[in-house]
Amino acid sequence: MLTIRDLKKSHGGNVLFENAALQVNYGERVALVGPNGAGKSTIFSIILGRDQPDFGTVERDAWTMVGYLPQEAEAVGDETVLDIATGRAGDLAALDRTLRELETAGDVDGPQYLEAHAKHEALSDPKVEARAKKMLAGLGYKEADFDRPARNMSGGWVMRAHLSRLLVMEPDLLMLDEPTNHLDLVSLLWLQNYLKTYSGAVLLISHDRQFMDELIENVFEISERRLLEWKGNYSAYIEQREAAYERQAAAYKNQQKEIASLREFYDRFRQVASKASQAMSKLKQIERMDLIEKPTPPKKPFRFMIPQPVRSGAKAVSLEDIHMAYGPVQVYRGLSLDVERGERTVLVGPNGSGKSTLLKILAGELEFQKGTRKLGLNVKIGYFSQHRAATLDPDKNVLQEVMDAAPTLVENEARGILGSFLFRKDDIYKKTGVLSGGEKTRLNLIKFLVDPPNLLLMDEPTTHLDIHTVESLILALEHYEGTLVFISHDVHFIRKIATKVIHVNNGTVTAYPGGYDYFLEKTGGFENERAALTN
Repeated sequence: MLTIRDLKKSHGGNVLFENAALQVNYGERVALVGPNGAGKSTIFSIILGRDQPDFGTVERDAWTMVGYLPQEAEAVGDETVLDIATGRAGDLAALDRTLRELETAGDVDGPQYLEAHAKHEALSDPKVEARAKKMLAGLGYKEADFDRPARNMSGGWVMRAHLSRLLVMEPDLLMLDEPTNHLDLVSLLWLQNYLKTYSGAVLLISHDRQFMDELIENVFEISERRLLEWKGNYSAYIEQREAAYERQAAAYKNQQKEIASLREFYDRFRQVASKASQAMSKLKQIERMDLIEKPTPPKKPFRFMIPQPVRSGAKAVSLEDIHMAYGPVQVYRGLSLDVERGERTVLVGPNGSGKSTLLKILAGELEFQKGTRKLGLNVKIGYFSQHRAATLDPDKNVLQEVMDAAPTLVENEARGILGSFLFRKDDIYKKTGVLSGGEKTRLNLIKFLVDPPNLLLMDEPTTHLDIHTVESLILALEHYEGTLVFISHDVHFIRKIATKVIHVNNGTVTAYPGGYDYFLEKTGGFENERAALTN
């Protein structure tokens, strides 16, 4: 279906990869992994023909339909959500033009015509609207939102509409760049289950470890300018990579010992007449060796000692008889909830169930119509919202933000922590106003970790973080002695951190005093929510 041979690509004088080879077969699930800046999205661009390699070839079967989901997309006109999902928002018209141009040119046998024709057929199917509504519902849209103008919705919701359109078309090769970034947990699990039985192939870039473990059967890693293939899912790749490193490190060490021994013999006896020829043979033996390259250790998550906050009272925060509504829409009626000191609670439930609203009420960021909110003794709140930019001063640089957050922190320590969260060299002098979404997320996390409150409320803290940064965050929070309430769609993160689950749905909250797997065991997961979304 897709074959890459001998690919080389440089950017700004820096070689991203060379001699790269990759193959995706029909129905296969493949992940492309590597650190930020390694060239993952560049490979996607080359496959799509939007960028050209310095050397090498990309071969696609002529009849292969490719669908691509970028990380970000915005609505540009008056199209509705359903217009995007059905292709009425320009896709069908653009495909019409492409087909007419190719027919006029007589090019009706090439891959461009065949792909455009297949996409046009898929979006012209009489059942396309029904299929689009099913996909939109699965990804968390309510029926009332189908006819809303997409420009009035966030970029994350627009991305869901574009993803729905791809699933409606059912391309032979589905290329997804960080598809889980803007999904809540229920819609992520719906997508995961849908892709498990998807008839086409999937080529995926993702930071979601559990998502890859559930789907992927082949991993290609960009490492040291090479593209390495590993069989199995993400966890299998990690195990194989560690074992391969240990083998190569041992082989390198043994060869270096042998070289040192041979060179010692040569240096000792090269001027001894009776041993000179034997000494020269030792030198030639070294020259004939296939030298083993010293392996680079696999990147490890960064560990640092998080300062421990002041101990709070037994109850960190309590809610009693809370009534909360947005205009005529009632979210909570008579909600009561106690958050105990030391709990690590994850809020789960379908989109629109009130998870973020509950977190804002706990944080004191949202006024409610009735009820009481009471903070415990010595409680200091830190609220990590989805709107990261609002907490940063656009005129300060990265280093200043961290130093101001923890006045007792020395600069070298701040630089070390920033480096571990991928702020390196001149990055620390960037103004926060020019940072990307992922950089703002990382910087806000650092600010919380260097001076943590004793009640930490976090809304989707892993969004835009790569896998190594997520692991660093997990290690930091595992040693955090305060109270944590969070929302996340990252199942691996939830499993590692949560000791209590609160299920939020239809204005009710149900607590499960155990981890995520305990919640699944007691409830069967989100089957009811998923069924309600797509039926």
